[in-house]
Formats: sequence, C-alpha cells, structure tokens
Amino acid sequence: MTVNDMTLLLDEHATSVAVIGASDDLHKYGAIVYRRMKALGYDVLAVNPKRTTVDGDPAYPDLSSLPRPPDIVNFVVPPEVGRDVAREALSLGYVNLWFQPGAEWAGVEAELTGSGGNVLVDACIMVRAAWSPVRGSVEG
Repeated sequence: MTVNDMTLLLDEHATSVAVIGASDDLHKYGAIVYRRMKALGYDVLAVNPKRTTVDGDPAYPDLSSLPRPPDIVNFVVPPEVGRDVAREALSLGYVNLWFQPGAEWAGVEAELTGSGGNVLVDACIMVRAAWSPVRGSVEG
C-alpha cells in the first residue's frame, strides 16, 4: 500500500483509527482529532497511558492493549513520544502510520519506511476525512 492508498482507507466504511494522544482536554489536538473522527463515523480507538477514558470511550495505555487492530495509527503527540509508539506499531504489524503536523521528526519517513512502515507526515487526517465521499460532509 502506498501513502496515497492510505488516504483511501478514509473512504471505507469500516476503517478504524487509533489516535495516539487522544485526550479530554479540549484545548489539545488529541481531543479535537479524536472527537472529529468519531463524529465523522470512524471506528476510533483512544490510546493514552494517562487516561482510562476519552469522550466516554475506553482509552488504552498502548497499542498492544487495543481490542482490535487499527487500519491507521494517527499520531497527535510530540515526536519524542511518537517515535517509541511508531516502533511499537511496526512490531505489532500496524504499518499505516499517519503523523499530524508537528508530530513528525527529522527523518521519520526514511526511518519508518525502511522498517516496513507506510508513513504519511504533515497532513491533517481531519481535513482529508472531511472530504470523504463515504462520510458525505465537509462541514465543520
């Protein structure tokens, strides 16, 4: 699967997205991304070791605790946190790694692609998801 193909996953009804850094702090992008993807009808999984719930849903401390594998792992955390989680994702066989703007680090694409990852950086998943013909809405 190419990076462009990863964006096409957002057009499928059953796509699941693990949001790394999901939060209940509405001032943080982890809260905004989680709630927006959920509102658009995606199967979202909250990953945050500091929370047991996010928006009333279960939150998981790490990727290995998820009840089902995500189609996309979306990073909304600082690069120093994301690097370790990305390595965990690859070790679990989760290869579609989407880094929100600011979550990437220098050389992330080369590092993770070389390890088998399908990496997308500096692109907002919410913007792409809002234009999904399956979701049928571009309203905010």
